[in-house]
Amino acid sequence: QVQLVESGGGLVQAGGSLRLSCAASGGTFSSYAMGWFRQAPGKEREFVAAVSSSGGSTYYADSVKGRFTISRDNAKNTVYLQMNSLKPEDTAVYYCAARRILIRTRHQEYDYWGQGTQVTVSS
Repeated sequence: QVQLVESGGGLVQAGGSLRLSCAASGGTFSSYAMGWFRQAPGKEREFVAAVSSSGGSTYYADSVKGRFTISRDNAKNTVYLQMNSLKPEDTAVYYCAARRILIRTRHQEYDYWGQGTQVTVSS
């Protein structure tokens, strides 16, 4: 069983930056692909970014490509999401998620979830 705890959310002005962290425990972190998803009020949960178990492969939603960077440190059991050039439409609760081995972009294919961290971007 994997436990995930996100941190780093907050309020930022448009054009600013935030770095989210997700600390994992309870499993072999290096065997899990990790993803970041977000959910705005009244909207479906959507894919943001994912990284393979080794960190060698990454995927991004078109809406964040070039602005967000996902990375992981397997020695620290932590995955990060660096968010730059933030826009008001990035406002959402951000969740990290884990699944065994293979990287995926559909939230239905992730097995473990954190509690989420709020990101609010003001215009």
